[in-house]
Amino acid sequence: MGDSKVEDNFTNNTHGAQFEAKDLITFDENAVYGDWRDEFHKNGCVVIKNVISKERAEYYAAEQMEWLKSFDLGFDEKDPSTYTAEHLPVSFKGGMYMSYCSSHEKMSWEARTEPAVVEIFERLWGTKELICSFDGMNISLPNRKDISWSPWPHCDQNKRRKGMQAVQGLLNYAPNGDKDGGLVLMKGSAKLFNEFFAREDRESYAHEDAPPPEMEFMDLFLFSQNDVKWFEERGCELVKINMEPGDFVLWDSRTMHYAKFPEGNQIRHVQYICMTPRQFANEEALKAKKECFEKWQGTTHWPHCNIRPTDDAPMRDGKPCPKNRLEPRKKPILTDQLLRLAGVKAY
Repeated sequence: MGDSKVEDNFTNNTHGAQFEAKDLITFDENAVYGDWRDEFHKNGCVVIKNVISKERAEYYAAEQMEWLKSFDLGFDEKDPSTYTAEHLPVSFKGGMYMSYCSSHEKMSWEARTEPAVVEIFERLWGTKELICSFDGMNISLPNRKDISWSPWPHCDQNKRRKGMQAVQGLLNYAPNGDKDGGLVLMKGSAKLFNEFFAREDRESYAHEDAPPPEMEFMDLFLFSQNDVKWFEERGCELVKINMEPGDFVLWDSRTMHYAKFPEGNQIRHVQYICMTPRQFANEEALKAKKECFEKWQGTTHWPHCNIRPTDDAPMRDGKPCPKNRLEPRKKPILTDQLLRLAGVKAY
């Protein structure tokens, strides 16, 4: 069982980010759980099989496909010639959809409230009082000719945050093998997080997707190939995560990872889902979270901090996308459970 410790000494910037000087939570390193948590704490990541049924996964994949087609841009999953940006809503890295109120689509909230998904995070954190991120989804189409893509190994935790403070996950809806688009993880890298960032010989790395220094609150760090080698020399292993429909993968936010571009013919369908204890969030973060929820806006992978309401529209060809939406295509059913996970209602 984790020993939760909420740190009182944090610094806030204008965006509500907080950088803790101590671990928010500690776990007994000698504990044996007898389930997937043993592998998770050893490697910083784990695949959990059959979290939802294959039939349920097919439902979600079909809903995501209908969502893509609902923009009336001429996309047809049966016609690969329409696998181009002009036929699709705006995405990041060729398949990550975070705009158009997609984080609050009925299908997104249905996935977050799947009983077995919630139970994973309850078991991991040792509490039923959780809040979730308003994360996006990934629909990666294969054989796209309009994308220049390269690996972008990164972690989603700022070097000033200590210990395991957030855990990311994704629910997988489609077959996902070696050549399919998917998740690549550096097993074991989370445990070397502090050592890596304490190095005096660490070189700076300018990557096209890296946030500028003034946006430190973004909690995004891009690793260079020399950095990747440093982790591998210390026994870490870069692994492509293969999954079946209905599987769930969980990883510590300090873990190096990136999305692999599809090489085969399979479309990738996943929903990103992250949850942390509500007690990690301060009142400022909960207020910002409520504002995001009421405006159907998304967040980063972080459920309890780094919440930044924004009305910015997705940009297409340098202009706000004319297909932008101010509410979900299909609104979720606002149950007590959903409102608690959203951080809007108290437990």
